[in-house]
Formats: sequence, C-alpha cells, structure tokens
Amino acid sequence: MSKVKPYKDSDLSKKQQVTQMFDNISKEYDGLNRVISFGIDIKWRNKVVDIVAETKPKNILDIATGTGDLAISLAKTNAESIVGLDISDGMLEVGRTKINTKKLDGVISMVVGDSENLPFEDNSFDAITVAFGVRNFETLEKGLAEILRVLKPQGIFVILETSVPVKTPFKQGYNFYTKYILPTIGKVFSKDQSAYSYLCESASVFPFGEALNNILRKTGFINVEDQPQTFGVATIYTASKA
Repeated sequence: MSKVKPYKDSDLSKKQQVTQMFDNISKEYDGLNRVISFGIDIKWRNKVVDIVAETKPKNILDIATGTGDLAISLAKTNAESIVGLDISDGMLEVGRTKINTKKLDGVISMVVGDSENLPFEDNSFDAITVAFGVRNFETLEKGLAEILRVLKPQGIFVILETSVPVKTPFKQGYNFYTKYILPTIGKVFSKDQSAYSYLCESASVFPFGEALNNILRKTGFINVEDQPQTFGVATIYTASKA
C-alpha cells in the first residue's frame, strides 16, 4: 500500500499530516470541492443515501465526515441518530455550523476521532459510510477492520471513493485533468498548495475496483460489490457483515 503523504518535507506521520491538511483547508473545502468535481459529487452522495435508505437503518456512522455533507444528506433516511466522525476538528467545526443552520443537531452529532481506533462498542451501527476518506487512512486494513468491528451483523457498509477510468478516452482525459488542471485550481484558490496535489496523487495510486473488493473480502466483509460512477472517476462499494 502506498504511503503518499500531503507534506513530503514533514516528519509527521501520514495521520498527523492529513489532520493538519484538512484543518488548513477546512474553510475553503466545500467550495473548491464543488468546482473540482463540477458538482457531480453531490449526485454520487445522493446515490449512497439511496443505498443506505433501502436498509432502513436506525443509527448511522459516517467516517471521515469532513464538513458533514454526507451526514446531512443521510438525514433523509429518517435514521434516529447519525454520528459524523473525523480526525480534523477544523472540518467538523464547519460541519457543525451547517448542521445547526439546518436544525439537524438533534439527529447528527459530530465527533473527533480516529478511523483506525473507533471509540464505539462492537456491533454499534446499522450502517456505516465513508465518502472520499478511505484513501486517507494511514493503514487501510486496520481502518476497515475497525469498521467491521462496530458494524452490526447484516449491517451495510458503503464507500464512495475516487477511482481511475480504464477505458479510452476517459482514462487519458482523467490523467490530464488530475495531473495538470486540478492541482492548478488548488494552487490558485487554496492557501495550502500541497493539499490538492496530495489529493490527486493519493487518488491515482489507491486500489480501486476488484483490488479494493478483494481487500474488503480479506478483512471479512461479505456481499462485496462495486458500482463505477461517471465513466469510472469514482466508485461506490457496498458490503455487509455476516
């Protein structure tokens, strides 16, 4: 597994660097995300919500929740409680403001926490989601094992993550966009010039499709499936616990 880090000249661990990076870009993250993805990320998140809603969960954990976009959308499932967990308190603070504005603070709670050491009991959640977060785990397998631990039997686990198109001409277009266009946008509009270069690089080397399916199965998940989105630039993965 590649250990791509945000700040190549830093001696901090990947986990510490990711925390620092998201704290740095927390105020600008939502706006830049919409620009970079042309707003398509909203459509992808809505598909995740639809998948989760079909299982009628009572409680949901959204890991790497960031500013809470997916957690807020998951309120449409009518779950009794939703926990948004993230390692960056800067991102969570932005999310708390959004949640309060939408008067969802009675349903959604935002918690600082480490995805690889979840502060929850075994078999705690009916559904667990991660949107654009698993590639930031310091140790992917450890994070996935923790998710399996706190997921209830027959519960659903849904990942939304970037992937790489494999068909021409989408592959070539994606490579050009992520190598030249996206980092330039990040450098122009972000105070942290390393952040968006890292987000591009980490996406390009992260396992996707059947490679990630196999890691999920090895961890112990069952009913593992992947659904490529928008020519393969993102993929939704679903799995469950025996």
